[in-house]
Amino acid sequence: MKKAIISLGVIMFILLLSSCGKRETGQLTGVQDRPKWKGINPYGMVYIPSGYMQMGQDDNDMFHQYIKRPKAVSLNGFYMDDTEITNNEYRQFVNYVRDSVAHTIMGDFYEDDYGNEYIDWDMELDWSDEGLDEMFYQGDMVINGKKELDTRKLIYQYQWIDWQKAAHQSSDVVRSSLIHKEKINIFPDTLVWIRDFAYSYNEPFTRNYFWHPAYDDYPVVGVNWNMAKAFNYWRTKLWDNFSGSEVNTEEFRLPIEAEWEWAARGGHERAAYPWGSYYVRNAKGCPLANFKPGRGNYGEDGGMITVKADAYFPNDYGLYNMAGNVAEWTSTAFYNYGYQTEHDLNPNIAYNASENEPLALKRKVIRGGSWKDVYYYLQNGTRDYEFQDTTKSYIGFRSVLTFLGRSINDFN
Repeated sequence: MKKAIISLGVIMFILLLSSCGKRETGQLTGVQDRPKWKGINPYGMVYIPSGYMQMGQDDNDMFHQYIKRPKAVSLNGFYMDDTEITNNEYRQFVNYVRDSVAHTIMGDFYEDDYGNEYIDWDMELDWSDEGLDEMFYQGDMVINGKKELDTRKLIYQYQWIDWQKAAHQSSDVVRSSLIHKEKINIFPDTLVWIRDFAYSYNEPFTRNYFWHPAYDDYPVVGVNWNMAKAFNYWRTKLWDNFSGSEVNTEEFRLPIEAEWEWAARGGHERAAYPWGSYYVRNAKGCPLANFKPGRGNYGEDGGMITVKADAYFPNDYGLYNMAGNVAEWTSTAFYNYGYQTEHDLNPNIAYNASENEPLALKRKVIRGGSWKDVYYYLQNGTRDYEFQDTTKSYIGFRSVLTFLGRSINDFN
C-alpha cells in the first residue's frame, strides 16, 4: 500500500511539472508562445512614413487630359529602394536563374523529409561539362567561335495568389483556381536601344549596356512589367531563405501608383518636383535631373542617356532619381478616370491581364519621366502608361516592401 501511495505521488509530481507554464490562470492573457517581431531593415531601402496627400497634378494640366484630377488619399508606411534597380543588382537575379537552369540539367537535387526536391546549391557547376552545352549557342548560331550563353534558356518559374479574386469568390472556391503559375524569360531586352530609335546608331549600348562593368551602377532597362514582377518574387525568396523566418509574410513588390507619388514628393505637399520646387534648374541654371533639356541637348544635364542610379541629390526621403533617368513601373493598372473610382485608403486598381487579352487591359502606370523626356513628365503628379509586356530603353523599376505595424516616426 505504501509503495502504491508513493508511486501515485510520483506520478502526480511529474504531471505537475509537465504542466508548469501551461496551466490556465482563468484570465484572458492571449497566447503566450507567439514569436517576437522587431521588423526588418532591408539593405538599400529607406523608410517612407505613412501619411496623407493630395494626389494628382500640381500645376496646370497642359495637355487637358483630365486623367489625374487631385484626390485626397492616405497611405501606410513602406520601405522603398533608394535607387532604381541597377544592372548589377538585376544581374544577380539573372545569374541565379542561369545557375538554377544548369543545376536542373545536371540533376543536382536533394530531397527533404517530406519528399520535396530542392536544388543542391552546394554542388559546383563545371561550365566546361558537355552536359551544359545546350545552354550555349550551337552550330551556325556561333559567331567567331565564341562561347555565348543562349539567353532564351533563362526561364524563371514562380507562383502567386490572386487575393482580389479570393476576396470576391464564394467560400467553397477551389484554392487551386486562385494560384497562378508563371514562366517567363527574365533576360533584359538589350535590343531596345536599337528598336526605340529609328535611324540612330545605338548598337554599342545593345552590346554593352547590361553586361559591361562601366554600366554596373546604371539602372536596368529593357525589363517589362512581368519581368519586374518576377524579380520581386525572387527577391522575396532570397530574403526568406537567408533570414529563415516564417514570421515575415510580406513580399517585395512594385509600388502602387499612390505610393510612388507619395515617396516622390519627399514630404513636400503640392510641390511640382521631388526636390520641392517649381523649377527644373537650380539658381546657377544647372539641371536638377536627367531629362531632355530644351529642344534636345541631351548631354547638358550630365548624361547622354541614363546616368548612375545615385546621381544628383536625393529628395528629402533619401530617394534618388524619382524624376528623370528612367521612368518606373508601378503595379497599378492604367485607366483614364481611375482616380474617381479608387478608394482613398491605399488607392490602387490591380489587374493582371493575360497574354491574349486586349492591349487596353495591359496598360500599367509608369511614373517619373526619363532621360529622353521633357520636364513635364518629371512632375510628381504626371502619369503615363506602357503595356505590361513591352520593353523600353527608358523604363526601369524599384521595389517596395510594406511596413508591418505603426512606426514611431509616423507623425502624420
